[in-house]
Amino acid sequence: MVTNRLWRTLSAFNRSTRSWEPIPLRNVQSQVTQRFSPTLRSIDTSWTQGLSLISWNIDAFSPRPVSRAKLILSHILEESKSPDILFLQEVTPKVRASLLDDARVRAAFLATDAEDQTSFEDVPFATMTLLSSTRFTSGLDSQKEGDGIEGGEIFMLGRVSRVMLPSKYRRDALCVDIIPPMSPGTVFRLISVHLDSLRHTLHYRAQQMEILANVLREPGCSGGIIAGDFNAISPEDDGLVDKNELVDAWVALHGKAGLDGATWGVGVERRYGMGPGRLDKVAMMGLKANEMEVLRPATIEVPRPGEKPVEIPWSDHCGLRCTFTI
Repeated sequence: MVTNRLWRTLSAFNRSTRSWEPIPLRNVQSQVTQRFSPTLRSIDTSWTQGLSLISWNIDAFSPRPVSRAKLILSHILEESKSPDILFLQEVTPKVRASLLDDARVRAAFLATDAEDQTSFEDVPFATMTLLSSTRFTSGLDSQKEGDGIEGGEIFMLGRVSRVMLPSKYRRDALCVDIIPPMSPGTVFRLISVHLDSLRHTLHYRAQQMEILANVLREPGCSGGIIAGDFNAISPEDDGLVDKNELVDAWVALHGKAGLDGATWGVGVERRYGMGPGRLDKVAMMGLKANEMEVLRPATIEVPRPGEKPVEIPWSDHCGLRCTFTI
């Protein structure tokens, strides 16, 4: 199966020029061409490293999207431990601009899609990925003494792409390759997703999951993480992670009958009898989940002319925070 990709970049904010500028990325061709299998799970603990991820569908369609996105970002960066990796879904062009203008993002993160708005054209929203500049580097710049690369703290960055998916809604998957500092020929892949919505697109979601699982099994890739809005609204959706031989991080840590992991429809009434659901997930291959929690949104006031203002959640989705080990 041929995987169609749109190659993208990661950018860092240059304080001198006051602009986001693409950084050089490695094109790593691993010597390991075997597909990942359970027999390849032995990990050299001399370079085992932990990373933290937050994924959040920030809701493109409710009122005050920019203000809500700012509140979510503040909650992520200030009220909880700032993540190494931030996946955002349903980012509108105006929210994208707000994120790239935010001083905290400029100071602490590398960003996808800062170079242009290609991924946001002809769609109502897209995904974005932010990576901590203290945990990730291009690895092609001059390596200063004490920069942490040789000490095993900073991951190098490989190529960035959007994998085109069969989709009713023109959805794609945003992929970033990362290279562990003590194993420069090894690639792991970070994939942010927003799978097709609603019940009638299950056949698309099934195809999308199969493609993405295969992306993690491509020659030279040792595994990785697929996280975001899986739109898992049917019983059939719940089997897609297992069917593609991936590990559902929430189930691995809490069990299927464990803590309530609902991320959508929490505390609100929905039409058509749809109750709370675990629509958002983290799926892994070749990694170990350590901790995972649901991040509940607070509310924001929405004015209504001639009426009392109403309080709505920052998003109709909760966020997910997951720590894992490579």
